[in-house]
Amino acid sequence: MEIVTQQLGDALEVKVKGRLDNYWTEHLRRNLEEVIREGAHGIRLNLSEISFLSSAGVGLLVAFHTQLKGIGGSFVITSPSDRVKQVLDLCRLSTILLADKSPAAAPLVHKTEVRRFSSPAGSFEVMECAPGKPLTCQRIGDPGLLKGCRFGAKDCRTIAFPPIAFGLGLGAFGNSFEDAQTRFGEFLAVGGSAAYLPTDGTNVPDFMVSSGELVPEMNVLYGLRCEGGFTHLMRFETGSAESPISLSGLVRAALEISGAPVIGMVMVVESAGLVGAALRRSPAAAAGVSDVPFKYPEVRAWLSFSTERLYSRSLALVSGIGAGAECAPLASLLRPLGSEAWPQGHFHAAAFSYRHLKKGIIDLKATVTTLFETETLQGVLHLLSDDREAAGPQQSEFVRGACWIGAASEIR
Repeated sequence: MEIVTQQLGDALEVKVKGRLDNYWTEHLRRNLEEVIREGAHGIRLNLSEISFLSSAGVGLLVAFHTQLKGIGGSFVITSPSDRVKQVLDLCRLSTILLADKSPAAAPLVHKTEVRRFSSPAGSFEVMECAPGKPLTCQRIGDPGLLKGCRFGAKDCRTIAFPPIAFGLGLGAFGNSFEDAQTRFGEFLAVGGSAAYLPTDGTNVPDFMVSSGELVPEMNVLYGLRCEGGFTHLMRFETGSAESPISLSGLVRAALEISGAPVIGMVMVVESAGLVGAALRRSPAAAAGVSDVPFKYPEVRAWLSFSTERLYSRSLALVSGIGAGAECAPLASLLRPLGSEAWPQGHFHAAAFSYRHLKKGIIDLKATVTTLFETETLQGVLHLLSDDREAAGPQQSEFVRGACWIGAASEIR
């Protein structure tokens, strides 16, 4: 099979020559997935030189049409060969898959003001969100108790995370402190869904998605809970996968857009690699152990830290706060995100198997729910910057995605 691509205006033409049977379908699938991953969301498939089309090939065409339509893109077949046209007619798919030579008038849509700008890091689109309830942020518990593993039942709070809230911290699913005592680990909650990494040795992340009256609840030792609306949606895309944008770069851009000293952020982003840490053991199961889990060499048994970027080419759900200046109520949670003193922040990430992200304005709850229900949850991390000289500065990096930004109006 021969595959040739060329840019035609806003669309990418993919011309295919040969047989589209079960053997060659996988070859075409990999090529199409790669060009979509590189940012092509409008594809015109030229099948004028396809001599045979099997049911496997038809399934592939329908799958990519559905997939791109679902993210606001397009996938049409142009110049079908006689054999392709015959098969599509028999399958009653011609009206769906073949390019319309006389396109209908575009439907009237409500236009959202979009501000575009570029920087050396990439291109950005910023859209204002509908006014909603101001964002308030609340610190929960005392992170200082992690040193010495001094958490007890009195330090555990049951916190609900409905769709209007998001947060992160150290927590676990369970009926009580005693039930969760051996499983406390990193968690994040966004859009009515929550995920955490148990520290009971299974190393398999667990999650809960709101449904009907069911709302995710976490037993929280410490963390952050934000509730309210977002002021901006920021879309970004880098020039290529070889030049991703760092977490600190995204937070810096978001702070400038919001104009606020402290912001809450939720991101659904394509990962070029995550750098972070996760607890291996529950700090609530070893009360009074001096300096654990941060004393060397015991730290290696307590903390898993990625010395290289993890979950490359995955889709990451990220939740957290960013600050461009001192903020006393949140000081115990804030850490520098890069090699410079500011911005600072605290972010957790859940990594999923790759899924194409719809363009333009997208609904956060629907996007997050779809991730949990259709993709594989691969891991949960506390994102950190690795500033050790031997390895060189390392931090999480991203290729493209969507960031919801809310100016923190109240912090307590």
